[in-house]
Amino acid sequence: MPPKNYRNSDMTFLLLVSFLGLLIIAILTVFPPVVTGNLPWRKPLIGAIFSSICIFGVLAVFSPIQCSKILKLRKKENHSNSSSGKSISHGSSSTLQGHHPSCGKFVAHVFQIRSKTFCAACVGLLLGGLLALAAALLYFFGKWYVVEQSSSLIVLVGILGVGLGLFQFKFRNLLRLSLNTFFVLGTLLILIGIDEFVQSLMVDLFVVCLILFWLFTRISLSQWDHKRICSDCNVAGCEFAD
Repeated sequence: MPPKNYRNSDMTFLLLVSFLGLLIIAILTVFPPVVTGNLPWRKPLIGAIFSSICIFGVLAVFSPIQCSKILKLRKKENHSNSSSGKSISHGSSSTLQGHHPSCGKFVAHVFQIRSKTFCAACVGLLLGGLLALAAALLYFFGKWYVVEQSSSLIVLVGILGVGLGLFQFKFRNLLRLSLNTFFVLGTLLILIGIDEFVQSLMVDLFVVCLILFWLFTRISLSQWDHKRICSDCNVAGCEFAD
């Protein structure tokens, strides 16, 4: 069994900084800075950066092996070559379902369609990434305009989406899927609302940096949650444990 060092201090720090970022976004919405000059290439540049993030995220979801590496649940390559020569099984968990061990500990993390098992979080992030990419292309490169009066509401909805998405691991199955989708869309809503409200390249870049940090925090929370579940498991020598 892995030691129960969940690095709560690290998770607390990441969450505090994440919610501080959301607070700063709210303050920028209420008290927008005065910006002189509107660069004509601001929107295409920010749109290209955000679209690249979405594309990278979608490609990552389509690579389950890499996803398993990120979550640190992949079988150790040298497990079968151990000196004891024994293959330690975890009941039925010698296989992965939706890149989660099929031991029953991760039932809240997956959902099934017919006989196939899918990771709720990954599917949610995939849907959110595709929807956010389409909306970003329409807003930053197309003719989709946002009424300035509705910018504050858009940012508020985005803040709600990011906040709930960071705690998606507290929920189960399809609700977990929905919150992950809402999380990605929330980041776009914040970016669009702030871009329309402030119209500043530097502020937009600051928001993009916050989005990257929120994504890092989201991934770190998933890693922490998986480690917590495996650490609470009373099966010694589990092949999926660190």
